Amino acid sequence: MKSRLATILCTAAAILASTAIAHAETVLKWAHVYETSEPFHTDSVWAAGEINKRTNGRYKIEVYPASQLGKEADINQGLKLGTVDIIISGSSFAARDYKPIGVTYFPYIFRNPDHLIAYTKSDVFKRLAKGYEDKTGNHITAVSYYGTRHTTSNKPIAKCADMQGLKIRVPDVPAYLAMPRACGANTTPIAFAEVYLALQNGTVEAQENPLTTIEAKKFYEVQKNIILTGHIVDHLNTVVSKTRWASLSDEDKKIFGEVMQEAAERTTKTIAGKENSLVATFKDKGLNVAEVDKSDFEKNVMEKVKFEDFGYEKSDWEAIRAIQ
Repeated sequence: MKSRLATILCTAAAILASTAIAHAETVLKWAHVYETSEPFHTDSVWAAGEINKRTNGRYKIEVYPASQLGKEADINQGLKLGTVDIIISGSSFAARDYKPIGVTYFPYIFRNPDHLIAYTKSDVFKRLAKGYEDKTGNHITAVSYYGTRHTTSNKPIAKCADMQGLKIRVPDVPAYLAMPRACGANTTPIAFAEVYLALQNGTVEAQENPLTTIEAKKFYEVQKNIILTGHIVDHLNTVVSKTRWASLSDEDKKIFGEVMQEAAERTTKTIAGKENSLVATFKDKGLNVAEVDKSDFEKNVMEKVKFEDFGYEKSDWEAIRAIQ
């Protein structure tokens, strides 16, 4: 009888314990606009699992890829509305709330991916990230290399002047518009999810994105030329909403930060490695992959684009350029 009672009590205790754990679990939403095949997604899923493991199951993070919770502008707004807890998004969108952080999108500010990563460890980055957090309350936990942006087009382009009158899709972000407009192109803002169709039906004749995105979104199927303009060395921020970050204990903030930085490092390594092989891949597919004189493009940008038009500080640009 005593044995049976003990068994019943143990079973009840186990049920109560599991119920308590279930109630303690907090479900978070992590959103981005990238495809499930891309490391921005696969490493987000990895991070979600790691956070769950390192917090003993207290947080379950559901990752929503490919614009499932909205376009990039929508998910940034979602941080304010509380409809998402974590996003991956560029500083170009963060700059809508705090303009100075967008200086990193000024064309040709970074020499290469290593220069970008050095910036993310600098005092300049810390100051700009703090400015963004002070303005919004949202916290940037990590930065990953997104890729170096190049141009694809229906026609060959050898120099800046060849873009005169070109209908090119560019995100509706001032810094992205700078190089094409300096070269005389007609820029058209089209949502990221709609770019392939716009290229296919001739709404636009060109677009610009990193080689990895050109592959993932299959833009090479509807464009004949890849021009290695290398005008922006791009990056993405992992951002936790104001309310969610404030709700975390110091211990959990440390866990979230460490895991998200590890995920960003994984992504950066994958992207950089893949870029190195993609030029040959695209050539094998029959595309014309052309090197250009970047100094010609940069010269036009510096002559025709003014820092004050963007709300950037030239001193920030100079400080970033000087980072070794």
